Amino acid sequence: MNANVSVFRNLLIATLALALSGCGAVVVGGAVTGAAVAHDRRTTGTVVEDQEIFLRAITMRQQDAALKQKTNINVDVYNLQVLLTGQAENAQVVEDYAQRVAQIPRVRHVFNEVVVGAESTWSESTADAYLTSKVKVALFNVKLPGFDPTRVKVTSSLGTVYLMGLLSPQEADAATEEVRFVSGVKRVVKLFEYVQ
Repeated sequence: MNANVSVFRNLLIATLALALSGCGAVVVGGAVTGAAVAHDRRTTGTVVEDQEIFLRAITMRQQDAALKQKTNINVDVYNLQVLLTGQAENAQVVEDYAQRVAQIPRVRHVFNEVVVGAESTWSESTADAYLTSKVKVALFNVKLPGFDPTRVKVTSSLGTVYLMGLLSPQEADAATEEVRFVSGVKRVVKLFEYVQ
C-alpha cells in the first residue's frame, strides 16, 4: 500500500473516531497537522513531537509565577529545536526557563533569543505579526525549482525575523535573501538545518 494512502487512511479513521466522540477541536488540529505533513520534510512523528514539546514548554511558562511577571516569551518548535523569543526584565528567570525547556524529552537544542528589556507594546506585537505575514508572502517570490515556502517557519520579534526549517543550502540562501528586503525587517537570523 502506498505510504501516502496509508497515512491518509489512518488520518481519516482517526478523524472519524474523534468526530464521533465529539472532539471537534482535536479533529481540526489533526486536519491541520495532516495538511502540514503533506509538504513537510519532517516525519509525521517529528511533527507530533514538536507539538508535544510546544505544549509542555507553554505549560511550564504558564505555571511559573516569575515568568508571568514582566515577561513576554514566545515559544516556537521545529524539528525538536525550540526557539524562545520576546522580552523579559530578568535574564536569570529566562535562563532558568530555557534550561527547563532543554530538559523536555526529545528537545535537541534551545535557541534563547529573549532580550532583556521591557515587554513589547501592543503596537510592537501587532507590527511583528504583520511583519511575519509579509515575510511568509515574500517567500512565495523565491524562484527556485522545488522550493516550497511552507517549509520555512517564520517568527518575528521587534523587527528581527527568525527562519527555521529543513532546507538545502541553496534554498536557505534564496529564502534569506528574499526576506532581507521585506520592509520592516531589521535583522534576519537563520536557524535552518540543511538537507541535500
